[in-house]
Amino acid sequence: MTAPTGSNAYQRGTELAETGQYEAALDCIQEHLGVRPHDAQALNDAGAILHCLGRSREAIECLTKALALQPDSGEIVWNLVEAYLAANLAIEVVPLVDKMEEMGILNVGVINRLASKLLDQGRTGDAADILLKSQDLWPEQEVLTPIMDIIRSKRPKVAFLRCGSSDDGLLAEALAFVQRRFRTEFLDARQIGEDIRSTQGSDITWFDGGGEVVVEACQLPHRGKVVVSLRHGDMAAEWVKRVRWENVDILIQIGSPRVEQTLRQWVPDIRNRTRLAVIPNGVNADRYHFRSRPKGKHLACIGGLSEEASPGFLLQCMQKLHYIDADFRLFFSGPFQNPVLEQYVRHMVQTLGLVDVVSFEPYPSDLNAWLADKHFVVSSGMDETQVEMLLAGMAAGVKPIVHNFPCAEEVFLPDHLFNIAEEFCRRVLEDAYDPAAYRRFVESRYPIRTQRQLVNGVLRQLESELELQTPEDAAKDACDAGSSVPIRAFGESRPARTMAANA
Repeated sequence: MTAPTGSNAYQRGTELAETGQYEAALDCIQEHLGVRPHDAQALNDAGAILHCLGRSREAIECLTKALALQPDSGEIVWNLVEAYLAANLAIEVVPLVDKMEEMGILNVGVINRLASKLLDQGRTGDAADILLKSQDLWPEQEVLTPIMDIIRSKRPKVAFLRCGSSDDGLLAEALAFVQRRFRTEFLDARQIGEDIRSTQGSDITWFDGGGEVVVEACQLPHRGKVVVSLRHGDMAAEWVKRVRWENVDILIQIGSPRVEQTLRQWVPDIRNRTRLAVIPNGVNADRYHFRSRPKGKHLACIGGLSEEASPGFLLQCMQKLHYIDADFRLFFSGPFQNPVLEQYVRHMVQTLGLVDVVSFEPYPSDLNAWLADKHFVVSSGMDETQVEMLLAGMAAGVKPIVHNFPCAEEVFLPDHLFNIAEEFCRRVLEDAYDPAAYRRFVESRYPIRTQRQLVNGVLRQLESELELQTPEDAAKDACDAGSSVPIRAFGESRPARTMAANA
């Protein structure tokens, strides 16, 4: 009897598979694939049958080909996940979890099976991320709380120190995220001064910002890992020359690589002394209340007033705007960084006739409430110092007007920038005003999820290095200079037609 071919072979194969005759079914479907090798459904069915026969690695080969041909198929994704789990390749499932969630086929059973296999294979970090996702999607799972407590107890202890002047920034957003994954403590270097010996019991110490506290930390013997994250504005002083950078495991540049460009003026061999990575700006848009506000006449300048922020230039811009329209008002929110600058700025307010136009306030305890009656968020700074606050204002629906500092065009759109005072006035007075567009800009270009994933990637990189350390390695001061280890940047519904379900 002649074996069926083409569509007849495929139909016969599916009929045999439905009755559990997998070997014969596989022969028929493979015959069909000999004629039509790019039939995604047939490849999927061949993979499902191979999985049912216990030949999961062969199944994976078929299913990956099928998914490449039909990437929007929930059936193929589901079968591939089952094959990966059966073949003890749980790590391959991790990138598919978000895809399953988007497709509506992720359920509590499969995600917890994945976490269990990751734990069995010693992939504690991946298991923690997956279990936290399970907790977020199905919060009624009280059993996961003690499991996560145990996982955290086995992971490195992380100490975060805020060294800069801002109460926002990287650590403000990352802290809660990291606390769910690691044993974590948070210290404010502005309160404890330069005494950072309390961090010596930590496996990883992360300094967000610069200054003398970083200099001292890098002079102390430390058995763990050290991370320093800097913005361009953190390098206003020459403290960077006195840091023993070979005792810093990773130097994180926040926002852009301009940190390195400036740092090399003082430390030309920085790349030979530590590893560098970039973590882009990230905004948690959920923190900021969006208002579809009408165009108005209140301008906000948020953040500490330093020489780098150039408040004097902003006053000159405001004087020209006031000459055109006397109803505009400028609100500074943040402390002066030194008394000489404060004296100068207040003198300029008097001299330019802006006493009733410009006001100075402390940084608000409730930024959302403070922004409620603001229409523009402005900056005349010469670097990225105020970028985080500008993006926060945009997330609330406030129009940005930003002096064109170096690399500003990489952060903002051309329509957001100005070069001279006359252009500042034109940006304020032009008709274009679209609060929803400012919010979308932040959400699409600076999602907090990306920043959190990169922070997590840095910590997991160091975690893996700690696990590989020998007792002899642990006795050394930090890492070897010039190391080049890369940083890894990083409802129960099932498809109706999933043959692997019968396995």
